[in-house]
Amino acid sequence: MPELPEIETVKSIIEPQIRGTTIKNTVVSQAKVIAYPTSSEFCERITGKKIISMSRKGKFLMIHLENGDRIILHLRMTGCLLVTPPDFPMQKHTHVIMQLSCGMELRFSDTRRFGRFWLLKSDEKDGYSGIDKLGIEPLSADFNAEYLRGRFGKRKKAIKECLLDQSAIAGIGNIYSDEILFRAKINPSTAANSLTEKDWKRLAIEIPICLRYFIKKNKITQKDYLAAKGQDYRNTPFLQIYGHAGEPCPCCGETLVRTVIGGRSSVYCPNCQKKP
Repeated sequence: MPELPEIETVKSIIEPQIRGTTIKNTVVSQAKVIAYPTSSEFCERITGKKIISMSRKGKFLMIHLENGDRIILHLRMTGCLLVTPPDFPMQKHTHVIMQLSCGMELRFSDTRRFGRFWLLKSDEKDGYSGIDKLGIEPLSADFNAEYLRGRFGKRKKAIKECLLDQSAIAGIGNIYSDEILFRAKINPSTAANSLTEKDWKRLAIEIPICLRYFIKKNKITQKDYLAAKGQDYRNTPFLQIYGHAGEPCPCCGETLVRTVIGGRSSVYCPNCQKKP
């Protein structure tokens, strides 16, 4: 599933192309991808509306309309957003097409059909998408060691599981939790309540540094993003730990180990990330 760096990349590519345009027409071929309201109401309400901006929260994207309404989108596992010319080859699993006043189309495709849209009125409370239940943005000024310790300091769960808790920290998933813990030299199975003050401070420093690093490495031009159909921009070549079980540690040469924590695969270095 795309995590915070990938979603930020999508936003940086898509927003400049759709900002200031008007949605002339919308076609939904797979009604279930519109989670709220109905697909017909969704199409009716956004038609003729100008797009003011686009934003991100955690793994969610939001398209803000001129009347204050907002389209919320979660790509889930295989969702993809593209801005294309009308004659651009249609991807097989394209479920939503928004025709824009600039002559381009905003298309949403999703092979596994897990991605979802929600449309909320300007004064409507979001009790549908789950975005209101997200925790702090790890790139915000309020994110620090005190926050981490306050949320997790008394928990017996493995710190790896804690980092995946979207109600505490928005946007970190399985990939970047491995990368972050490696950078912070913390074993992923370590109980959160056993971390020291130095551990919390190191973790609070490494989380935003790691995420910003991968946002930078994800950078891609609009032309290349379209040519790759929104798929081949991810930073796999720059991952040091995730997916590298059985390979030598990039720091010490020790063999990287794969384990399962809370039902999720995790890779770590038994030498650099010794369990206390």
